[in-house]
Amino acid sequence: MISTSEFKKGLKIEYKGEPYEIIDFQHVKMQQRAPIVRTKIKHLKTGRVLEENFPAGEKFEKPELEEKQMQYLYSQGDSYVFMDMESYEQISIPKERIGDAIYYIKDEMIVDVIYYKGEPLVIEPPMFVELRVAETEPAFKGDTASGGTKPAKLETGLTVKVPFHIQTGDLLKIDTRTGEYIEKVKE
Repeated sequence: MISTSEFKKGLKIEYKGEPYEIIDFQHVKMQQRAPIVRTKIKHLKTGRVLEENFPAGEKFEKPELEEKQMQYLYSQGDSYVFMDMESYEQISIPKERIGDAIYYIKDEMIVDVIYYKGEPLVIEPPMFVELRVAETEPAFKGDTASGGTKPAKLETGLTVKVPFHIQTGDLLKIDTRTGEYIEKVKE
């Protein structure tokens, strides 16, 4: 059982018989009332985000989630095909279920696929990925004085803010949790 005092971002709970992930939470103590925990939770099957208030100390079941390592093979229409690294079984996962994780996945990349009751729910790419810059504006002399950033479109379609010295073709390290540029990878 998971208590509201153990809440943290990314924690998965079972609420009303369904799996949810905690996106954000805040402990609130109101005058002359019992404390509550304001929580934003995301339904792992539908992706719908709810805002719920739970009494402090309420307990939740931990959902029975299974994690499998799978290799991304290719996209086929509106779905993506992954291969189980143990059984070599191939599964097709709809685009809606993958969400923004698709921006961090390249061909043949190993990802974690979270299953709930035998059904694939969520794709979790590695914490950091290396992606190549597909296009970005060239740097102009004098741009570096302000230490600003410019947008860069990566090979997967993701757009990130990068320093001015980054050029098209550079390999970048990206944090998949925030979608932010970390550093230029030396090749």
